[in-house]
Amino acid sequence: MGTSWTAKVVGGDPQAARAIAGRVLGQVIADMSHWEPGSALSRLNRAPIGSWQRLPPALVTVLASAWRVAGASGGAFDPTIGALADLWGFGPSGPRTAPPPAEAIEAVYAAAGLDAFELDPLLLRARRLRDARLDLSGIAKGYAVDALAGALEAAGHRDLLVEIGGEFVGRGLRPDGQPWWVEVESLPGSNLAPLRIAAHDIAIATSGDYRRSFTSGGRRYAHTLDPRTGRPIVHGTASVTVLAADCMHADAWATVLTVLPPEEARSWATEHALAARIVVRTDRGLEEWLSPVLQAMLG
Repeated sequence: MGTSWTAKVVGGDPQAARAIAGRVLGQVIADMSHWEPGSALSRLNRAPIGSWQRLPPALVTVLASAWRVAGASGGAFDPTIGALADLWGFGPSGPRTAPPPAEAIEAVYAAAGLDAFELDPLLLRARRLRDARLDLSGIAKGYAVDALAGALEAAGHRDLLVEIGGEFVGRGLRPDGQPWWVEVESLPGSNLAPLRIAAHDIAIATSGDYRRSFTSGGRRYAHTLDPRTGRPIVHGTASVTVLAADCMHADAWATVLTVLPPEEARSWATEHALAARIVVRTDRGLEEWLSPVLQAMLG
């Protein structure tokens, strides 16, 4: 999935816990990694137009959730822009050093959209209706964190902290009786006070423009694409952290709030009662905003 993972588990057999992690994460990769050519997702992306493809249940679950988030966000989240992400150098094809030609962007952008796919959740199948590709990088990592935490818990591990690519789920307590403390990654050069969260039966997801980008012609292009324009975001949002009951939705909502312009993101987070922190680059430096729900949690 193009990233790393860790799991801290209290008690039990560490080799057994490692085996569970290998099985669960291996299945997630086999189901929905766009980095793995043989995954079910990659096979769907290559399937002939109009051809129904059988899908594993987990992939259907994540796709259905992605469709719901896309609708609720007014298109700020869109799982069908996989070809665009690749074109901009943020997918499996590898990085770019300059923006793609405008005509190429427009051609690939025209093929994207939720109506480029037909989902049939009851029969566990989907098909492409035109030449678009799915990319679940804004939600699949969160699902993987939930799946691994759930599998470890089902095996009797009640106290654990699972992390994949900066997304966390904490359950129970550390051996010293303290909660699992997670300090949100600080931006390079930031003088903001660190955000430290007690990850006790909660999920945490962070999206930032500082992790992957390229610079061309004096302009920096971040890896977060706005599905409504087909281009990287141009506003000043640098980092978004969302706390939620499950990591799949925390991951997706963090992506939505990163794509939306700062003022719109703040209103959206408040309206939808999200526990969110948004950090924006301004002429005065980095500025932090905490949603009312997060302020109440930290207070």
